[in-house]
Amino acid sequence: MKVGLEKLESHEGVAVRALLDSRATGLFIDTTFAQEKGFKMEKLKKPLLVRNVDGMVNAGGAITHQVEYNMFFKGYVERARMDVCNLGKTEVILGMPWLAAHNPEIDWEKEEVKMTHCPPICGRRKQEEKEKEVKKVEKDKDKEMLKRLVPKRFWK
Repeated sequence: MKVGLEKLESHEGVAVRALLDSRATGLFIDTTFAQEKGFKMEKLKKPLLVRNVDGMVNAGGAITHQVEYNMFFKGYVERARMDVCNLGKTEVILGMPWLAAHNPEIDWEKEEVKMTHCPPICGRRKQEEKEKEVKKVEKDKDKEMLKRLVPKRFWK
């Protein structure tokens, strides 16, 4: 799926193709990709051993850094962290923690991902709540204006 990643320092956006992987145990960004695109990498206090799908230790070695970013996808926005490691030709992997948290609706044939089950902390859910609040305020303003324009005898 195509997503936008925003660097927190410069607010520069980078378009990436993210791989959804239910066997991945985290969120990952490729080392070379992160360096080439200028993401700020934060050193971990303790390295994490990473294994590939086949069980072999990753050729790039242990995970020693993370990247914090904002991710954008079809009106959805989230601030999160990805572990930096060697992913080969893959730029980003969104693994099971992300999939379980957001439970997206996926149509594999159409290659469509819909964010219909976002948790309350999700940026999309927050945006929808803001829009509802704005509509409520506008509706309340309309009612107040009507009360001023319509004589009391016609109120129900």
